[in-house]
Formats: sequence, structure tokens, C-alpha cells
Amino acid sequence: MDVAEKTRDLISRLQKLESTHSPSAFACSFGAEDMVLLDVIAKHVHRIEVFTLDTGRLPEETHALVDTVRERYSIPIRIYFPDTAAVEAWVEQNGPNGFYRSMAQRLQCCHIRKVQPLQKALAGKKSWVTGLRREQSASRQNLEIEAWDESNDLVKLNPLLEWAAEEVWAYLKTHDVPYNALHDRGYASIGCAPCTRAVAPGEDGRAGRWWWEQASQKECGLHPHQKVAV
Repeated sequence: MDVAEKTRDLISRLQKLESTHSPSAFACSFGAEDMVLLDVIAKHVHRIEVFTLDTGRLPEETHALVDTVRERYSIPIRIYFPDTAAVEAWVEQNGPNGFYRSMAQRLQCCHIRKVQPLQKALAGKKSWVTGLRREQSASRQNLEIEAWDESNDLVKLNPLLEWAAEEVWAYLKTHDVPYNALHDRGYASIGCAPCTRAVAPGEDGRAGRWWWEQASQKECGLHPHQKVAV
């Protein structure tokens, strides 16, 4: 399928999810993939709630894009923050950048700043939408477009799973969709500022995330192993 056909398929999948598994929510991190989904939801699928997780360590470029999106689109965006007491306790014990010391400490930080807020955002929902793509990393090769998320007890839809990066950017350019300025500086994947860097041409996109860890383990806990929906 070309990008136009994939876009029609994307709209159809989201509209079906909206009609069969509501209430539904879209977890938007404001990366390139998520801007495709946000644009489609804003134009075609109005009952899917859009939310984002503000970890407290996001790049200023991400906050600037949030402001741009609020001006461009009429849909509300809910923002979920980590528990202040949990963050303060972790920082007191580990220091503000303790996540560099070990994977265990990094995953603790991700759990407090990302996983727990996600659980709050998905409470009461029957489905959620993500911008995961298969080619992003080895850990995402076995994902399904629609699956049962046992961790959150709902349906998880990955409608861009078979999209290539070139197709994502073709959509953004064709529809004049705003995107994170960090992408123009070599950032393929964007998360928290201290855990994200630019990648060299030809380098794997996930190489810019938690670059001090093993390549096969670069996940934050938001997307554990999923079971295929039946």
C-alpha cells in the first residue's frame, strides 16, 4: 500500500476502535509517529482522548511543540505528571541523574515518571493507541497491530506498526503537520532530555535512547510483552 492507502486504513482502524472499544485514549509523546496519529484523530476520530506524560525531564522542544499543537488543533490534551513524593524520594536516594548508574535505577525512574502516570491515564479505558512501529527496534518485531494488554487490562492498538519511517515523514510533509524540532537535529526517537541524543546517519534510531545500555533492552516499561487479541 502507498501512504494514501495506509492513511485510509489507519482512519478505518481508529474509527473501528472508537466504535467498539470506547472509551479509548491515545498516548502521545509528540514524536513523528505520534504527530501522524494526532493529526488523524483531530480530523477524523474525535472521541479518542489524547493524553501525554510529562515526566518532568522533557526537552524544551517537546514543550514548545505541545504549545504549537494546542494552537493548531481544537482537541484537548490531558497531561499526566508523576507523583511528586515518589520523584522526590527517588532523587533523594539516587540523585537527580542516578539512572545513568544502572539499568535497575533507570527502570525505577521510568516506572515512577512514565509507567505509574500511564496507569492513571488508562484507568477506566477499554483501549489505547500507540505510535509503535515494527522497524523501530528488535524488541518490537513480534508486536501485533491489535493485541490484549495484560498489564493494563485493555485492548492496545498499534496502527502504524507496518509504516516505514519514510511513510511517516511523507504524511507529515503532505499534510503540513508540525513536528518536534529535535528531529531536524538528528534525533530519531525523543524521550526525556538526559536519556536521548542524536544519532549518526545510518545509525539505528533507538541508538539515541539510553545509549549507555545494551541495545536489546532499550524499553522503559510502557510496552511490555503483549498478547495477541482474539
